[in-house]
This record gives sequence, C-alpha cells and structure tokens, in this order.
Amino acid sequence: MIATPDPRRSPIPAPTSRQRSGRATFLIALCTITAALLWTGCAGYQLGSMLPPDIRTVHVPTFINETDEPLLEVDTTRSAVRTIQRDGSLRLAGEDEADAVLQVRLVDFEITPIAFDRERRAAAEEYRIYITAHVILMRSGTNEVITEVPRVRGENTFLLAGDLTTSKQAGIPGAADDLAQLIISQLVEAWP
Repeated sequence: MIATPDPRRSPIPAPTSRQRSGRATFLIALCTITAALLWTGCAGYQLGSMLPPDIRTVHVPTFINETDEPLLEVDTTRSAVRTIQRDGSLRLAGEDEADAVLQVRLVDFEITPIAFDRERRAAAEEYRIYITAHVILMRSGTNEVITEVPRVRGENTFLLAGDLTTSKQAGIPGAADDLAQLIISQLVEAWP
C-alpha cells in the first residue's frame, strides 16, 4: 500500500515565533532604511515656487526683439502671459503694482531643415524653428536681479505646406509656447 501525504501536513515546518519576530524586525529595518534614503533624496526639494516669498506678482512688458524675424515679440510675449496664468505660481500685475518685472530679449531666431524629400534630396519637407532668449527677473523699484538666465531656447517643428514663409508662420506659435514654458519653469523652479 502506498502512503498518500496528508494535505494538512506541510513538508516545510511552520516558522517559530522567534523566526516570525526576526522577520518582522528585518522588514521594519528595511522599511526604515528605505524611507531614510528617500527622505534624504528629497531633502532640498520644495513644492511650488522657488522664488523669494515676497515675489508673488510679475509685470511682463512686451519682449524685446533683436532678431530679424518681424513681430516675433508679439507671439512670444502672448505665450509667456498665458503660461504664467496657467502655472499659477505668479500672478500678472501692472508695472506699478508688481513685485517683479520679467525682461526678455529675443536674441536669435533660426530655421533648420530636418527632413528631406526622398526623390528630391535638396527639397526640405520638415523644418525646426529655434527661438533663443535672454531672461532677467528683477525686483520692481530697485531693479535688483532675482534670477537671470542667459540662454533659453524654445523650439518647434513644422511641415512645409506651400511656401516657407506661410509654413513658418504656422510653426512660430508652437516655438513661442515652448520658449514661454521653459522661461517660466526656469524662473519658478530655479534651484537656490
């Protein structure tokens, strides 16, 4: 006769209370070490704005356009205003009421072909726009520089549809939005 194993009996003995206590101590120690490592990794992290606490409002004058691209300052200033409103870390204010003034100079505008027609290798089908800016956030009244970012570069790609001038006009707003997002994140999330 063949003996069948009793399903209630396990070939592995149950842990003793001392073994259970040792495992619990090990798990508690592991969790404590993990929490300590995570906490030290976030020690310098702060939610919200990294700007000085007295800077809550900002005035955004029209950007200064030093490029050869006409009216670029209109799209980029408009995008910065929308981005500040969406971000919520700063509120827009008039020049006399603002805690700070955002001064932006557009210093470079570049269009580069990035994809070409397979049949006509010299004919570009897709382009990338780059807009480069120099950014200064100053305290109102004293003109003390709070933050300065010498080079912020926004970009966008666009497909050639018709002529380059018309297609470029369709691609500029996306590059302006990207530049605005980078400017505001540089100012608000700047690490001290």
